Formats: sequence, structure tokens, C-alpha cells
Amino acid sequence: MAKAVATATEVSALRLHEKDTGSADVQIALLTKRINELTEHLKTNLKDHSSRRGLLKMVAQRRSLLDYLKNTAADRYQAALDKLGLRR
Repeated sequence: MAKAVATATEVSALRLHEKDTGSADVQIALLTKRINELTEHLKTNLKDHSSRRGLLKMVAQRRSLLDYLKNTAADRYQAALDKLGLRR
């Protein structure tokens, strides 16, 4: 239950409208949350190579979405970086 609440608050900060579930902003927020959780998992499970591969795929997907957002809506791109604490 706590995970659902944390996800909802992170996503609600970047939604474009009330029912927004698929915009690039929201997808970036969800991927960031999953990336952070998986990074913590891999700190204790060093030999979990299949999860590491999944993590790299998620990072690449988030990078693609960020590049798209930067090219189409620079203000939303900067807002996403600020609210999620990502550096660029």
C-alpha cells in the first residue's frame, strides 16, 4: 500500500491532466522509481545479472523518453529533471 501511495504522489506532480497515465513525463517518473528500487536490490544481490540487464534496458528507455521530451517540450523536460532529482 505504501508503494502505491509513493508512486501516486510522484506521478501526480508530473501529470498533464487528471487522467494522464501515459505521457512521457509520467513514464519517466515511473521508470525512475523502478530504477531506484532495482538499484537498491542490486546492491545486495551482486550476481543477479538478469535484473541488471533489465535495469540497463530501463535506463535506456528513460534516456530515450528524456531526449524526446527535451526536443519537443523543453519546459516539461526541465520540470521533470527538477522534480525527479535527475542530473543532466
